[in-house]
Amino acid sequence: MIVSPEVKVFLATGATDLRKSINGLSALVEEEMSVSPFTGALFGFCNRKRNLIKLLYWDRNGFALWMKRLEKDRFEWPKSNSKLELTGRELRWLLDGLTLENQAFETLGYQSAG
Repeated sequence: MIVSPEVKVFLATGATDLRKSINGLSALVEEEMSVSPFTGALFGFCNRKRNLIKLLYWDRNGFALWMKRLEKDRFEWPKSNSKLELTGRELRWLLDGLTLENQAFETLGYQSAG
């Protein structure tokens, strides 16, 4: 999956029952994350074994659901039971097996000297 580094990503940390599909996951986004699923953001969910991820997103005229299952390893999914906001770049790290602590240099903004 190609993810823009600038896209907003919301993770449901901890384990989610991934027997849920689009309707159940979009209800979780609204009720538990308190975010509208129609924003264009990606919403990530991981199972208890941490070998399966589902990403839900609104694609212009309907929901799309992307899934990745690992055959051997486990995702380094955050374990706290809350909502976590990431960038597309950080999601790419998780999908590649890195932790969120393995970050690159801090992004700095320009400030004028005046």
